[in-house]
This record gives sequence, C-alpha cells and structure tokens, in this order.
Amino acid sequence: MNEDAPRPIPDLTLKSIGKQDLYDMSVADLEERIEALKTEISRCEAEIEARGATRSAADKLFKF
Repeated sequence: MNEDAPRPIPDLTLKSIGKQDLYDMSVADLEERIEALKTEISRCEAEIEARGATRSAADKLFKF
C-alpha cells in the first residue's frame, strides 16, 4: 500500500438518510429501514470492538 496515497473518504450517505422525508413511507418500509439501520449499527459496534481487541493485544505485546 502506498503510504503517500490519501485515505479514501468513507461514504457518508447516512447523512442524507437523516434528511429524507418519512411521510410517504409505509409502516412496513419504516420497519425495514429500522432493521437495516440496526444491522449497520451492530456491524459498526463489532468493528469498534475488534479494533479495541487488536489495540489491547498490541499494547500487551509492546509493554515492557
């Protein structure tokens, strides 16, 4: 990986989701949307936990 290459900017489409009008959506659509968002939250939390575990292992490895 090229160290000088800029980091890719994450897709922040979630910002636009918060601006969408929910009025025209059915209850089923809203429930599906909620489930999709819950799934994404769980995925993000798992990634945060994994990174914490990796850092903890690295800290233990390099602690003298």
